[in-house]
Amino acid sequence: MPGFTLYDYLGLAFFVLMWAGYHVVIDRGRRRRHLSSLMDLQRHRWMEEMASRDMRMVDTAIMGSLQNGTAFFASTSLLAIGGAATLLRAGEDAQKIFADLPFGLATSRGLWELKVIGLGMIFGYAFFKFAWSYRLFNYTAILIGATPPAASPDAAARARAVDRAAAMNVAAGRHFTRGQRAFFFSFGYLGWFISPFALMAMTAAIAVILSRRQFDSDARDAALRREPAS
Repeated sequence: MPGFTLYDYLGLAFFVLMWAGYHVVIDRGRRRRHLSSLMDLQRHRWMEEMASRDMRMVDTAIMGSLQNGTAFFASTSLLAIGGAATLLRAGEDAQKIFADLPFGLATSRGLWELKVIGLGMIFGYAFFKFAWSYRLFNYTAILIGATPPAASPDAAARARAVDRAAAMNVAAGRHFTRGQRAFFFSFGYLGWFISPFALMAMTAAIAVILSRRQFDSDARDAALRREPAS
């Protein structure tokens, strides 16, 4: 590609591998005891508790909160895409700013535009994840409404409805998490505008921070707390 150096290729490859590797560890790992998987278990438990209630106002209020949060991030993604488009129009001024930063390197107009397009693609990916997550939370709300009441004599049908609602809820949460992950890794990608070395350093830092939150954080400790023995 025009203007790409060996370090640019290495930095971009490192960014993609770190993001893909983190995705494999968190979403595809067999032994998953991280924060996201622990919360997936709580989603299943929530649906079981929901099925035991005849009045489900609490569940609908929680669903509304989840949908509002997802809609906020989807709107933020569109604003970020607009910001990337603005960087394309104001390329020369932005190039000067990044080149004046410590460790900043001068770059060609073509390479700059490729970097900005890549950033826009990351935000576009995040938007689609948040938009789909919003839709899945809608489906979850429908499945909650379709769950038979606790007094229903067909316990097997109620159990199947709980499994459907829980699986849909987990899927919605997973897509929301992937959208947020794109936002987090976009901060690492911004390092590329300074230099390929900043790209690799910032991407590694983001991966370490996210990993610590998943495997060694107070939030994970809270999710792991056992209930007192009766």
